[in-house]
Amino acid sequence: MKTSKEAVGSPEPSELPDVSVHPRRTVNMVAGTIGHFVEWYDWYVYGLLAAVFSGQIFPSDSPFASLIAALLTYALGFVVRPLSGIIISPLADRFGRRRILTLSISGMALGALIIGLTPSFATIGYAAPVLFLIARIIQGISAGSEGQSAIAFMVEHAPANRRGLFGSFTNMASGLATLAATGAAAMVTSAFAPADLAAFGWRIPFVVGGILGIVGLVMRARSDETPEFEATALIDQKSATARLMDLLREHPKALLQAAALSAPAVAYYTWATFLPTYAKLTTGRDLSSTLAGNVIGLALLVVIVPVCGALSDRLGRRKIFPIIGAIGMIVLFYPMLLLLNQPGFGVYVLVSASGWVVLGIWQAVYPTIQAELFPAAVRVSGIGFAHQIVIAVFGGTAPLIAAAFVGAGHPMYVAVYMIAIVALSLAVYFTLPETGSRAARATVAPADPEVLEGEHLLLSTSSATDKAKLSR
Repeated sequence: MKTSKEAVGSPEPSELPDVSVHPRRTVNMVAGTIGHFVEWYDWYVYGLLAAVFSGQIFPSDSPFASLIAALLTYALGFVVRPLSGIIISPLADRFGRRRILTLSISGMALGALIIGLTPSFATIGYAAPVLFLIARIIQGISAGSEGQSAIAFMVEHAPANRRGLFGSFTNMASGLATLAATGAAAMVTSAFAPADLAAFGWRIPFVVGGILGIVGLVMRARSDETPEFEATALIDQKSATARLMDLLREHPKALLQAAALSAPAVAYYTWATFLPTYAKLTTGRDLSSTLAGNVIGLALLVVIVPVCGALSDRLGRRKIFPIIGAIGMIVLFYPMLLLLNQPGFGVYVLVSASGWVVLGIWQAVYPTIQAELFPAAVRVSGIGFAHQIVIAVFGGTAPLIAAAFVGAGHPMYVAVYMIAIVALSLAVYFTLPETGSRAARATVAPADPEVLEGEHLLLSTSSATDKAKLSR
């Protein structure tokens, strides 16, 4: 296997065709974006409605104990994610991004339907929480293979000078998903009386998510594989296990950097799934009003992410993003949570929106940077290994740890915990290379000779086939 630009037969970038020109790019981008949206809508709606259905599925003498049981089940999905990320990600590098993305959305839709249709504990007893556990395991496996595969799929389909923008679509989709999940939770909590909400109203967003998953499945099944995967697959046909070993041996620094890029997810999951509950528990705010306030803040995120992604194609990935985003989190989180002690809907909107602004700056570019840190042969493996372990440790436990701090009478520890993790991540950001470029680049990674060689081979094969047809 050739591992350097000097490998015999590797072409110069100028000799290659413009592989960024693809007649079905719009179809592929929509399939990737909508599929990613469905994945994370199904994921987030659980955390947002846990306080509502916890008593129905995990009954206890204490409502707080029921909530903790529901959040522990939520965290179980995160525990499964790194195992899925480590095992399945190399399969995406070996067999293709599109195939894994199709499987992942199938599992997420199935999990949502199980949760939405499971009868209450009063009806089927312990089978109810068991079915929730099974559903969350299925969703954890699906989510563990989704994020990194979607990032690679989107960035590899992007034009060379717009990878920042196209890479940001993954987090724009997850922002839209959080927005839709929050909106759905706000709608059902305000539309139904408490008894009806607890009985059946909370199920509606899950069933809708399952149906949307079927739509996303159809779209992904009709999408195209990425040119970089097709090129590198001709040159590197190693097994999934061998790819994982190569990743650990050859890219330890990139793995650390990718992990640091994902670590502020502790703040994202706190803001996305626990901030409304935090405000309810600490200040007695109505859950439906806090969910509505989150919708306003999330709308800002959805706008900021693609704008900053596009700017990174002009200004560079590292200079402003994600460093400014991390600094903003460190500066704002403590005073914003302290401000929640003041009454008023406007105060809550200000707190929510401020957090989403700085989170949006960070979210805009980290997917593209992660993709550019790894060559195509181990790209999904590299992002998945780093991202899913970090998400399991910090993201999945964030609502649970936040609830524990609140229950112990130390709500401001939530801000201290988030700031500490983001500060450690910021220190690593200063070691990041500048992976962006205004000039067109032949490969996603700054140097990827396998892709160049594979594309040259594809071009040669295509030319030979065309000549054979003409000679007939």
